[in-house]
Amino acid sequence: ELPAETARLATLRNRLHAGLSAAIDDVTLNGPSLNDPALRLAANLNMSFGGVDGEALMMSMRDLGVSSGSACTSADPEPSHVLRSLGLSEEATRSSLRFGLGRFTTAEEIEFAIGCVAEAVTRLRKLTAH
Repeated sequence: ELPAETARLATLRNRLHAGLSAAIDDVTLNGPSLNDPALRLAANLNMSFGGVDGEALMMSMRDLGVSSGSACTSADPEPSHVLRSLGLSEEATRSSLRFGLGRFTTAEEIEFAIGCVAEAVTRLRKLTAH
């Protein structure tokens, strides 16, 4: 089942990326291209949202499980050392969220996540603009 599940997760991940990119300005994909399966996990997406703190964004979305750090140091509030090693600035690293998809993730949940993140980013950007 692994090849079919990997393809399904990659499709959902790509939809999440496309939806977030279309709904929100100043969004950046972190890491290698989504089109390179040798370098990119199908069930993982990490993006930076300019003008927002990832921790604040994460905390403002109680209905969505995301992380603002790397998986190996999820309890550490410091910016992801993985993103820093990829060359991201501290600001971009601090504005990043990591999305993990799994075997039971549905297309409906991806659409929900897109709406939830877009609403939260818009709200937080308005708060910091004043």
